[in-house]
Amino acid sequence: MSKPTLPAVELDSKDLPAHCPNPAMPLWSSHPRVFLEFKHDGLATCPYCGTAYRLKPGVVAGHH
Repeated sequence: MSKPTLPAVELDSKDLPAHCPNPAMPLWSSHPRVFLEFKHDGLATCPYCGTAYRLKPGVVAGHH
């Protein structure tokens, strides 16, 4: 039996820089804050909890 996949959290430019846990997550599911690095396809995954994040179409994450 496979684990159900949750849809990716969609982020807009106002949500950047993105981090997990995000403000909508309940306190009980907290882990240390980690800033997300988005791949060229606009996807990122939290290394702690596995939550998937996706940039909305047209949004570009800046790289320093």
